[in-house]
Parts: sequence; structure tokens; C-alpha cells
Amino acid sequence: MQPGYHLKPDDHLQINGRVVKWEKYAEQPTRVLVYHKPVGELVTRRDPEGRPVIFTQLPRLQVGRWIAVGRLDINTSGMILVTNNGELANRLMHPSQEVEREYAVRILGEVDDAMLARLKQGVELDDGPAHFEDVSFYAGEGANKWFYATVKQGRNRLVRRLWESQGVKVSRLIRVRYGDVTLPERVRAHSFYELEAKELAALMEFVGL
Repeated sequence: MQPGYHLKPDDHLQINGRVVKWEKYAEQPTRVLVYHKPVGELVTRRDPEGRPVIFTQLPRLQVGRWIAVGRLDINTSGMILVTNNGELANRLMHPSQEVEREYAVRILGEVDDAMLARLKQGVELDDGPAHFEDVSFYAGEGANKWFYATVKQGRNRLVRRLWESQGVKVSRLIRVRYGDVTLPERVRAHSFYELEAKELAALMEFVGL
């Protein structure tokens, strides 16, 4: 075999007399999982304290590795997009894309229209100004009420900090959408759903790939 030779589908490769199944090292098709992270799991490959991590819940890849699109802190649950395509992950996370992230938020405390208006207009946080693209009441009575809130930035704990800047407490936080991909109701905590070809094509088009 000459240097620079490109293997073809019917080629057989032997190194030192051993047959190498080289096909599996060829370019892998893009896969995207919608994983439902529970509270208490970390979005990291391993944790020195031995806490559970999302990557042990995912199917094993023969080639390459899963890449999480963004993070959720240990106390936040909901959807994490996971892919084996690094360029897709980078585009989904890059600030220039301004990809929407939508959360269901349970708030402990009084919320009025003036507060919602401030949160949409913008408030000053310790790392600069921030705002919700949209925020609206969903359900609930008494002290605990549910809202939907949307941001376009991936800053650390942004949704919590925006609410807490108004003197209320976030008692539960669930990410329900990332871009055009929504967490299906049937996907329970610790489980995942793999995007089908049509959904994957739409996601790739969304980021210009």
C-alpha cells in the first residue's frame, strides 16, 4: 500500500498479519440525543466526588465520544442535547447563533406584571446586563407559581440569577426546549430520545450545516 492511499469500501486491511476492521473508523454519521437530566446528575465525564454523571446513562459509541451541548447545573433538570458531531455542538452553543433556551420555572414569592416587565427589559447582574426574551405565567395558585422563561445566552445559572435579582426564589427549574428541539413528554428522567433523520436534517439546517 502506498502512502496517501484512500481505502475503498471493499478493501481489506491487514497490519502485521492481523485484519483491521477499518470501516468503523471512517467518518461517523451524525447522531443527536435528547437526554432528560434529573436533579442530582452532573453534565461532566467524571466527578471526583463520585456523583452521578449523564454520560454513564448514554449508549456507548464505538468511535468518537458524546459531546453535551451546554450544561445544566446539578439542581436543574430537563433536556440536554448530546451529539457526536463537534461542529454541530459548537454552532448550537456559539453566542452568535443566539439559540433560544426555554425553561419551566416554579417560583416561590410574589410575581407581578411590573416584575415580569423588568425581567424582559433587562436587569444588571454581577457579570453584566441580562434579560428574558419572553416570560409568562403558566399555572399555579398561592405561594408557588409556574412560569415559562426564554433566554438566548448560556451564561452560568442565568435563569436563576435573573429571578433572584427580583427577590423571589426558584424552587424548581426544568429546561424544556433548546432551539427548535423540545423535550418530549414521554422521555422520563434518566432516559433519552434519538432524533430521527428528518428532525436531524432540520437541526443541521438550523445551524447552517
